[in-house]
Amino acid sequence: MGNQVVVFVGTFILFVTGLLLGYVLSQLVLGFLPFNLLTFLGTLSLILIFGTLYYVLFWQFRRQDSSFFAQEIPNWVDDSTGGSQNRMKNRLVSLLSGDTAAADRLIEQAKQNYPGMPEDWYWERAIADLERDRR
Repeated sequence: MGNQVVVFVGTFILFVTGLLLGYVLSQLVLGFLPFNLLTFLGTLSLILIFGTLYYVLFWQFRRQDSSFFAQEIPNWVDDSTGGSQNRMKNRLVSLLSGDTAAADRLIEQAKQNYPGMPEDWYWERAIADLERDRR
């Protein structure tokens, strides 16, 4: 939800900045606005704001896409190789947007609620609970 707010607000500001930049540049080209230090600095600041927001928004989109694809990776690794726990840990951390402390808290909570289960079971349980809660 927070990422959507960032994208919406950033897009709105980018749109308004683009309109202002287009207006100022058109007035400069048509000769209705004199070219002096004030118009130069104003135009430069609009270009910098526009470029920065453009970069931040596309960085945010790229980050959302990479976390989406990280969630969609199938479980191709054989569980007997010992890599399943590491894979499940990576999956849980990616579902939590990189928050390893939260992943550890979820595992500890599952261990307290269901003592005596295999280690892999706790990771599967935490992932399943998190996915269920997000629906």
